[in-house]
Amino acid sequence: MKNVVLIGFMGSGKSTIGNLLSQMCDLPLWDTDQMIEVEAGCTIRRIFDTQGEETFRCMETALLQKLCREETLGVFSTGGGMPLRMENAQWLKKLGTVIWLRLSPDTAYGRLKQDTTRPILQCEDPKGRITQLISERAAAYESAADITVDVDDKSKEQIVREILEALEENET
Repeated sequence: MKNVVLIGFMGSGKSTIGNLLSQMCDLPLWDTDQMIEVEAGCTIRRIFDTQGEETFRCMETALLQKLCREETLGVFSTGGGMPLRMENAQWLKKLGTVIWLRLSPDTAYGRLKQDTTRPILQCEDPKGRITQLISERAAAYESAADITVDVDDKSKEQIVREILEALEENET
């Protein structure tokens, strides 16, 4: 089986679905945000606060290049903004089959409203910010994706089943 790369807005379930997929496909799970934190020796929030978003986005690109160069196998759960750089979208496609876990702003807000670890949502109107960001990012996600799976009102098992069916169709 080819690598599976999960993209989507924060809260779309990339980590949860990635974990289930990795178990079902007997592939390791790689969380790109965790990999960057280990390599940087600090949290993403700290990188944003001390070095800025652009530095973090460069770190994402460097990680994707490394993963492709080393031909790392697995299921990859990516950061929500990773596909925004056109260069990253191209590297994601080289890494594997890219699956966009698409969700509505209401679902995202419901999942994220209590989360204080997301630097981009620490503002006066997090729901408005989520709506704005999903709208701004939709074209980049769509462009980077080989497969789109809507996740609103679905169980994680339903989502994984849809992904596996789509992957099977994609291979034939």
